[in-house]
Amino acid sequence: MNHGISILFRAIPLAMAAFCFAYGAYIFAAGTDAARLTAGPVVFYLGSICIALYCTAATIIRQIIGTYTAAAKYLFPAIGYTFAMLTLISGAFIIASHWPGALVTGHVVCGLGLITACVATAATSSTRFSLIPKNSADDSFSVNPAGFTRAESSLLIFIVSAIAAIAWVWCILLYVRGTLPAHIVAGSVMFGIACVCTSLIALVASIARQARGSYTMAEKGKWTGLVLTMGSLAFVLGLILIFAYWDHPINFVGFVLIGLALICWSISSKVILLAKIWHADFPLANRIPIIPVLTALACLFLAAFLYEEAAFQAKFFVPARVLSGFGAICFTLYSIVSILESGTSKK
Repeated sequence: MNHGISILFRAIPLAMAAFCFAYGAYIFAAGTDAARLTAGPVVFYLGSICIALYCTAATIIRQIIGTYTAAAKYLFPAIGYTFAMLTLISGAFIIASHWPGALVTGHVVCGLGLITACVATAATSSTRFSLIPKNSADDSFSVNPAGFTRAESSLLIFIVSAIAAIAWVWCILLYVRGTLPAHIVAGSVMFGIACVCTSLIALVASIARQARGSYTMAEKGKWTGLVLTMGSLAFVLGLILIFAYWDHPINFVGFVLIGLALICWSISSKVILLAKIWHADFPLANRIPIIPVLTALACLFLAAFLYEEAAFQAKFFVPARVLSGFGAICFTLYSIVSILESGTSKK
């Protein structure tokens, strides 16, 4: 990877973050109806995920081009966790407010904070990314003492697993403890967010264990299957909600779940890549970045249809805007998987 390409791949997450922050703020400031007060903050805080993804990209790229420093090792994960904390605090503030749609908006923003924390953990696990090609070429399958210790690797996986567990419990509580349509909407979106967080377990585990040299051949299918399953669960629930509540104002949440499923499948591209190149030559590795490009396009095309439908049914205003933000997330993930492919290439 040359210096110019490295700048481009770091610029993509920042550009997508700028889009989410600017577009979300614009939606929020353009009116006081519940739809804008929901879509605006959600799109805005999708930018936090882009910032955490930038931290992951910068962590890996600096190792590839030889500019990684001791300060950067701690700075980039700290930035990711800071944005995660700010997003969670903002979500709690929104829940406590009394503006229209605050219940759904606040819980969803908190969920985005959980995803941001998981991505920040992925950035932390990437601090020793440069060891992965070396460990992959070691036919002895021995643990690399320069990598994470067993305790460090387990801690990283535990952190993201605990965050995912919180998301699942949060989802269940929203479903069980509330009977309002808003609880169904918030619980359904939190379900999709929990699927994304669970998918990130596979990414963190793959990076951390490959950097340590303890990744086994059996794990190739295990982690890949987990991500694909999470995406399928979110997608199927999305379809169920769309058709089960066809004539109900809340069926729009099904499209949000489909968007979260597409994010899960974007994450799968990185997990699949790491699995395919581990102690193996995979000639099609440079084709895997096509996956997040396709999911980004799917988000944007679906958003375009919903923009048109929103002119006739106001309930589609929110998913049209949110799916645009999801498209930005998927395109950012294209940058990350391209960096991974470059860093693990045997060429």
